[in-house]
Amino acid sequence: MAFVPASSTAASLALALVERLQRRLVDAMTEIGRAQAGADWPAFAPTSWLRDGGRHGGGTRWSASDAGQVFDRASVNVSQVHYDDEPARKLAAATALSAIIHPRNPYAPSLHTHVSWTETRDGSGYWRIMADLNPAIADGAATARFEAALKAAMPEHYDAAARQGARYFFIPALGRHRGVAHVYLEAWRTDDAGADRSLAGRVGDATIDVYASIVRDALATAPAPDEAARAAQLAYHTLYFFQVLTLDRGTTSGLLVHDQNDVGILGSLPSRIDRGLLASWRDGMPEAQRPLLDAMVEAVGNQPIVAVDERCKLALAATLRAFYRNHPQALEFQAAGDVAVPTVANHGG
Repeated sequence: MAFVPASSTAASLALALVERLQRRLVDAMTEIGRAQAGADWPAFAPTSWLRDGGRHGGGTRWSASDAGQVFDRASVNVSQVHYDDEPARKLAAATALSAIIHPRNPYAPSLHTHVSWTETRDGSGYWRIMADLNPAIADGAATARFEAALKAAMPEHYDAAARQGARYFFIPALGRHRGVAHVYLEAWRTDDAGADRSLAGRVGDATIDVYASIVRDALATAPAPDEAARAAQLAYHTLYFFQVLTLDRGTTSGLLVHDQNDVGILGSLPSRIDRGLLASWRDGMPEAQRPLLDAMVEAVGNQPIVAVDERCKLALAATLRAFYRNHPQALEFQAAGDVAVPTVANHGG
């Protein structure tokens, strides 16, 4: 399914960039999958979606289709939404790569990375650049490699990006971060559009390269996972699920804008979570957010170990959408970096 792309030059260049990064990440993970499972490993499969029939854009996500053989979940999504034919809208175009890799082996860390360009009707815009390493079982050497690679890709901006990442990925209810290494440039724009786009590309490339090398090494050297390692992964996946659905501003914004890509927007969720552990974090949350967790726990069903399948994702998307539409004041508890930028929803997306 093809969609009508945005007409602006900046949005076109951003789309070319994120599609290139998407291909690189899918190729790198496919290579790892085939090294682990053989040349006939089923690899990644594309799923496309259209915004308003393609008139206002759409996207394609590549997802691991191996039923958990190598990856618990892997989703590499590119999308572009635009309103070329609706000049009254404040948002002109939003173009993004949003990817999450959860390896099946608990000794191999998860990755989240996001690169996006948001353009407003007056022609101005900004980049949002994120990368974070998320292990169930931490490895100090891998953390150091990830940080060194990102610092080399953005030496002048690394300290600020690491500070913003640490702020964004902190989970107040648990008193800890989601992962071990994070960079985040929010609302990034200078007077040099080419340099800004180059920075986004360098960070994306560095993230893909270092992550692929970390996963390859982990899979080659880690011991066979035992029951304790699997339990640690389940607990960590539950934490990841909690952070994404209660704090992640990009996920919430995407769900509030439209309901035409709910499964793709929630592609970052791992395949299984511990329902009791999830419910146990309620008392640490702000009072205004506790009804959200209650509704999430109800939406996932009553099994102790929840399968986060498509049905579950659709139920969760409807739950979050209903909660924030009825309690918009609760959005103030969403994660943020050093500056508060308007979401796509705020732009009229």
